[in-house]
Amino acid sequence: MRGRAAGRVRERELGARGACRIAGVDEVGRGSLAGPVVAAAVILDPDRPVRGLRDSKLLSRGERERLAARIEERAVAAGIGAADAGEVDSMNILRATLLAMRRAVEALAVSPDYLLVDALHIPGVDLPQEGVVHGDRLVASIAAASILAKVHRDALMRSFHDLYPGYGFGSHMGYGTEGHLVALRRLGSTPLHRVTFRGVPPHSRPAVAAAAPRSG
Repeated sequence: MRGRAAGRVRERELGARGACRIAGVDEVGRGSLAGPVVAAAVILDPDRPVRGLRDSKLLSRGERERLAARIEERAVAAGIGAADAGEVDSMNILRATLLAMRRAVEALAVSPDYLLVDALHIPGVDLPQEGVVHGDRLVASIAAASILAKVHRDALMRSFHDLYPGYGFGSHMGYGTEGHLVALRRLGSTPLHRVTFRGVPPHSRPAVAAAAPRSG
């Protein structure tokens, strides 16, 4: 692990003002050439803290998976939402990201009374909310959401690795590595690819799997 763990200062401030079910929201996969953008929403339980919460990018795969298991065990509620490649292409990546975030909030089994969102404001959600710049490094609930979203999306991309061999989805998770770009030039794109992104040719391979779930 690197850097300081995310804190609960903002959650405590909101709690002092009467908010008791504060959900952190974050996403992963915005810059990927393939696969869905995935968001998570997490309401942490202050009586069952999860130590070591950090931005998922600062953690190893093993650390993320261990923390994800603790978050799911100890959180008041956690929800996953996604927007697939077709939605990204039809509405643009920002709107698809906000849609995935809204779906994550709607997937929560317990309704939150306040949202802390990593740097964005989610339209269409009738809840008080604020965007926190670098929230995944500063706010514990947003860090927890970043970890759940990353673990969920990585598992999904590894499943696509077997369905579309030759692209290396299990290693680069859909991002634009040199190996991925070489595979695109050699094999063409799949229905998982975002054809509105630079470097991705029009779809040339048929779908062999159902689309990624849009909420969970």
